[in-house]
Amino acid sequence: MKCITRIRVAWVLAPLAISACTVGPDYAVPSSPVSAAFKEMKGWKQAAPSDHLDRGTWWSVFKDPTLDDLLRRVEISNQTVAASAAAYDQAAALVREAQAGQFATISGSYSATRSGEGAAQTGTGHPTAKTTFTPSLSGSWDLDVWGKLRRQVESSTASAEVSAADLANAKLSAQAQLAIAYFNLQATDSLHDILTATVSDYRKTLAITENQFNVGTVSKADLVTAQTQLLTAQAQAIGVGVQRQQYEHAIAILTGRPPSDVTLPPKLLPHHIPSIPVSLPSTLLERRPDIAAAERTMQAQNALIGVATAGYFPDISLSAALQFAGRNAFPFTAAQDIWSLGAAASDPLFDGGLRAAEVDSAKAAYRQSVASYRQAVLTALGQVEDYLVALKVEARQSEVQEQSIKQAREAVDVYLNQYRAGTVPFTSVVVAEQTLLTSQESALTTRQNMFVASVNLIEALGGGWTKSDLPDAKKLTSQVSLLPRDEATK
Repeated sequence: MKCITRIRVAWVLAPLAISACTVGPDYAVPSSPVSAAFKEMKGWKQAAPSDHLDRGTWWSVFKDPTLDDLLRRVEISNQTVAASAAAYDQAAALVREAQAGQFATISGSYSATRSGEGAAQTGTGHPTAKTTFTPSLSGSWDLDVWGKLRRQVESSTASAEVSAADLANAKLSAQAQLAIAYFNLQATDSLHDILTATVSDYRKTLAITENQFNVGTVSKADLVTAQTQLLTAQAQAIGVGVQRQQYEHAIAILTGRPPSDVTLPPKLLPHHIPSIPVSLPSTLLERRPDIAAAERTMQAQNALIGVATAGYFPDISLSAALQFAGRNAFPFTAAQDIWSLGAAASDPLFDGGLRAAEVDSAKAAYRQSVASYRQAVLTALGQVEDYLVALKVEARQSEVQEQSIKQAREAVDVYLNQYRAGTVPFTSVVVAEQTLLTSQESALTTRQNMFVASVNLIEALGGGWTKSDLPDAKKLTSQVSLLPRDEATK
């Protein structure tokens, strides 16, 4: 039909007749305060190109199948991660919503009307009735002459990437929390093991004291002291159970399960702390999801400057309508068509400084995002430095503590033999045994801290994540989620 053809041609050629542009500043990543090397890297193993944390499964460096199984559950069942995944899905939907604004809106309608006139009205002496069918088609198109819609799509896309980075950060954080709880759980098992062995040693000491008391070589004070020491150690061993159960409960919640569903068998904390490869500080800009989120936020805010700037220019739109009317159900004939084409431009002549204020607000929001980005980089650098120095110092501390345990155990044997011979008082034995227990507990605490610091260091390095994991525009518009879902997260 000629009229429909005319409308189609007009709508296709109209944008070409207008020279479109994109107002507002184009985005460029600002400089960041990154040092050339970490201060605490001296004496540390630097990562080579083939030496890195496994992508997505950074915990494999600990070589623990149970930990591997637990951390994989975080991605699927952790409810905090599920909430972040839903936030990402919402942000991706907003990208598609912004993109939809670049296209014409077309609507159609179809109506049928039955009408009639009485005999007095017709003048023929007979009533009449007729049915009129009216199909219509209308459309409107806001032309993105100044790039306002394109900047909005750019901002929404960057915001969706922020959500994707937030999701990766939430997953990494939850996994790190679980790994820390897991190693703390093993530390409580190790402490219980130490206290159980201590109780056994104290029983032997009590037996020696009872023998000495029975033959009259020591006073009852020694016997009471030995009994008190044994009971105290037994109470400590029992008290460890509280922390153990709390860590187990935390692990259950982090995997999205009720505490009653998770029971982990006792397992001692390993003595070997894995080596964590550390690259140059500049790699944090690509490895940390929180830094990526801050960087993407800058682009989103930068694009909104263009959206606000476009407010200075008139909005231009096209409209078209086509309508038919007739007694046939499909009255599509040239003789029965009514059509119209229109173009409109609108621009407020006075707004009391509203547009200027909107542009200034957008620029201030961008400057704020730049400062937040640079602070995120500084925070990341500081965290890595903190955990590097913690691991280095605690490694040296652990070596000295192991020597201290060896000497303390030897001292206990010496004082026990001397006590049997009656050459030293029982207090010397008590002090030696308490020194041994304190040394063992201190060494365990240091080793526990080193495992926690290792997990924190991996988290500070971004785990196995890289900026290339951010979804591109195609993934953002394909309605593909970044996480597998089970029934609990649907």
